[in-house]
Amino acid sequence: MPKGTPSRPGLLRDPDFGRLFAATALGQLGDRIVFLALPLVAITALHADELQVGLLTGTTTVGSLLIGLPAGAWVDRIRKRPVMIAADLVRALILLSIPAAWWARLLTIEWLCTAALLHGLLTVFFDVAYVSYLPQLVGRDNLVEGNARLSAVRSVTGIGGPAVAGPLVGWAGAPAALLASSAGMAASGLLATGIRRREERLEAVGRRPLARDIREGLTFVLGQPVLRATIAGDAMFNFFLVLYQTMLLVFLERTIGLGPLGIGLVLSGMGCGALLGALVARASARRLGQGRVIWLAPLVTCPPTALMPHARPGWSLYAAAVGLAALSLGGVVRVVSQSSLQQALTPDRLLGRMNATARFVSWGGVPLGGVLGGVSGALWGAGTTLWIGATGMTLSSLVLRRAGRGATM
Repeated sequence: MPKGTPSRPGLLRDPDFGRLFAATALGQLGDRIVFLALPLVAITALHADELQVGLLTGTTTVGSLLIGLPAGAWVDRIRKRPVMIAADLVRALILLSIPAAWWARLLTIEWLCTAALLHGLLTVFFDVAYVSYLPQLVGRDNLVEGNARLSAVRSVTGIGGPAVAGPLVGWAGAPAALLASSAGMAASGLLATGIRRREERLEAVGRRPLARDIREGLTFVLGQPVLRATIAGDAMFNFFLVLYQTMLLVFLERTIGLGPLGIGLVLSGMGCGALLGALVARASARRLGQGRVIWLAPLVTCPPTALMPHARPGWSLYAAAVGLAALSLGGVVRVVSQSSLQQALTPDRLLGRMNATARFVSWGGVPLGGVLGGVSGALWGAGTTLWIGATGMTLSSLVLRRAGRGATM
């Protein structure tokens, strides 16, 4: 199928996109199990306090700050698929080290943070290559559909991952649950080896300094008002989202009294919201316009997250879980429009650097958000921290509105 071919029956009829879709499903299933099991290893197996949980979140996400910009410049110089495959396979080995260390009675919070750091660094390379690879695989005319379909499979695994991880953690323990994550990552990398479409020939760069490529990417992104505004709004949203998420599992486990199964069900509800978001993302972008969707989605769906600090066992917890599902719905609707808009505004040769710059800025404050979430939880409690996170996520819509205005002009 030629690149950019109309895909009315759906991109899934393209064998190469189908392989990427299946690889995404398995990799994301493993990733969603990590999202639940990794902090639960710290909370339940190592009995970490709030500050240590915050530090774990910080080390998980600090990769973008450390290597985000050079990763994008480097990925733009090479083919993307081998980067994705290598990152998946090495991440699988890193995750495998955690249950191995647990069974050998060697696992400590330092080991866990080191594994989280290495996993996060490799995730930077994977994500930059993955987002830069999609336009070449499906063609720019099919970006919204491609992003929507991949968001849909991520949403399904957002439902299935916690639903599997909760009972698995309860039955085998959080460290052992990471075996499933490792298997999913490995299977994702192996599936990606079957994609046959060749990437376009890359521009010869010779001995051009890497710093020059980084500067070119920064100049392009900062010179585009729409890109600049979307990334700034994203940075604010992600900072407060991670601050919120850092204390969410602590609140559910220690304040509400939920076990791994109950926590898994709450996170599965978030996956249901994300799946619904993926199903309506294309229609929302078509009806409202990508620019409006980018800021309206967080404005409407972030305030319900403030229900969680008031939740207690019973109906108030169910209402708060619906609020989390709304957050996921709005997040997917926004990201589909935002990613498609960013990819459409960027030439192929700069895609890696644009995505890396966006990730560097958008995720640069995330480690600080994780640490401050832990500090806030230790000082004022998990409930107050959730309030702060909910307020900040809602206010990010004001920054994203600037991008929406620029995109609709």
